[in-house]
Amino acid sequence: QVQVAESGGGLVQAGGSLRLSCAASGSIVRLSDMSWYRQPTGKQREWVATITSAGRSAYGDSVLGRFTISRDNAKNTVYLQMNSLKPEDTAVYYCNAAVVEVAPYEYDYWGQGTQVTVSS
Repeated sequence: QVQVAESGGGLVQAGGSLRLSCAASGSIVRLSDMSWYRQPTGKQREWVATITSAGRSAYGDSVLGRFTISRDNAKNTVYLQMNSLKPEDTAVYYCNAAVVEVAPYEYDYWGQGTQVTVSS
């Protein structure tokens, strides 16, 4: 079994910064892509960023230039550094991990989410 847990959410003023962390644990042979998504209240879940096991990253248009995704493969952890936060960044942020438990099969695991609230 695999567990994915986010941390680091909270309340911040517009223009401020937050750093989210997401750790995967359990029966992990290898972690493939790790991603962040977010879901504002009453809206659909939105892709934020992805980082591959080799460290290549991609970002959604709404966060490009403000957010940075990184990972520590030794710790099975992905981070999301969020700068220049805006009220529209307010959402529950979810971590997604593509996990190989039995090669070569990958399965997606989701965390429970962490709330980020940006006040104006």
